[in-house]
Amino acid sequence: MTVGLFWQGLRKNPLALGGGAIVALLFVVSFLAPLLSPYDPNNIDVRAILQAPDLTHWLGTDQLGRDLLSRMIWGSRISLKVGFVSVGISTTIGLVLGAISGYYGGWVDRLIMRLVDIMLCFPTFFLILAVIAILEPSIWNIMIIIGLTSWEGVTRLVRAEFLSLKERDFVVAAKAQGVKDLRIIFRHLLPNAMAPILVSATLGVAGAILTESALSFLGIGVQPPTPSWGNILTAGKDNIEIAWWLSLYPGLAILITVLGYNLLGEGIRDAIDPRLRV
Repeated sequence: MTVGLFWQGLRKNPLALGGGAIVALLFVVSFLAPLLSPYDPNNIDVRAILQAPDLTHWLGTDQLGRDLLSRMIWGSRISLKVGFVSVGISTTIGLVLGAISGYYGGWVDRLIMRLVDIMLCFPTFFLILAVIAILEPSIWNIMIIIGLTSWEGVTRLVRAEFLSLKERDFVVAAKAQGVKDLRIIFRHLLPNAMAPILVSATLGVAGAILTESALSFLGIGVQPPTPSWGNILTAGKDNIEIAWWLSLYPGLAILITVLGYNLLGEGIRDAIDPRLRV
């Protein structure tokens, strides 16, 4: 598919464009956080503890008097970093294992698929909880663990694509010419399998953001004073009766961000799949 056809298909989907706008806005906010943040996100002001939203603090303050808007702006960086790094890890693992499984088949395929089945037997979130309970909670541990426990779907997707593509005439011709397996995999097969992988990665970012937020909410994710939407929600839980803004605004941020990635992912899928285009 050409870029022109892809963009033409994407433009016909207003929900996908809306999701793309949300994702683009998140990028802008995260990269310009030092300029957009009105206060230092870790600046404590005992005179403004649990101050309701007003002209001084647009989204209010937390239990330490820190500006909520500033902390949410800097927290967007955490979400962006966790989403892309963890999905990058899981996609890389899934690409390698799925390509090997789908291309070679036989006992290699059976071995990798049994490994996938074993990993799918464990509830991912509880597996992450168990590992983090052993390791020190930190943003890097969170990203690595999420990536190492969420590659199974990508592996199955890549395997299915390779099983279909390896029977095509261009692959048979390449083998007849003596082209090495690695060149066939990375030069001929992988580029033709990237479209569904891109969709999976986009949707995976949303899942990673939700997982990080849940872990931070439970207190075993990103540790204070580093701002994260999840640990801001924890403060909101502790003060829900007197400081509603601590729960409302970070909750909306997570909802809108995840919705944006999901809408964009669905739109990309519709744009690249000719069976879904009218």
